[in-house]
Amino acid sequence: MKKIAVFASGSGTNAENIIRYFQHHSRARVDAVYCNNPSAGVTGRATRLGVEVILFNKEEFRSARVPDILLQRKTDLIVLAGFLWLIPEAILKNYEGKIINIHPALLPAFGGKGFYGEHVFRMIIASKSPISGITIHHVNKNFDEGGIIFQAACHVSTNDTPESLATKTHELEYRYYPAVIEKLL
Repeated sequence: MKKIAVFASGSGTNAENIIRYFQHHSRARVDAVYCNNPSAGVTGRATRLGVEVILFNKEEFRSARVPDILLQRKTDLIVLAGFLWLIPEAILKNYEGKIINIHPALLPAFGGKGFYGEHVFRMIIASKSPISGITIHHVNKNFDEGGIIFQAACHVSTNDTPESLATKTHELEYRYYPAVIEKLL
């Protein structure tokens, strides 16, 4: 059985979708949700679905604690789902090519430090870009610069707001992220 570690910092809708997708899977499951924000909605979602939550602070993340837990639990793949910190070198080294992220735009556009959530949607609308979408990519030492694994696009209309574009983007995330994870495993 392949073990997936989901790292999340926020409400956890993508994490919940991934947990549900693999709940009764014959070859993989979400082993734990790792969170740096004790009040994040993801903690409640994971707990309700019977998935252990591992909380940590910045010092524990950068020290040996989190990398050691991942190795002890025999984690096969790390999936970022709304996790906003750069991954430390110890984790990158142990999981080279086995850490992925989803970004709410078509990288390389609208990526990098500070480009997350509503900030991305506002920038896309302000740019008058006719398309947007999602990018699933490998994680490296820089924000949103790892190799692209998969992209899916959606139309950006002149009436779109950050909220309506977020809805379109979330639909793509929920549809494709678990399937891409499954293929990678």
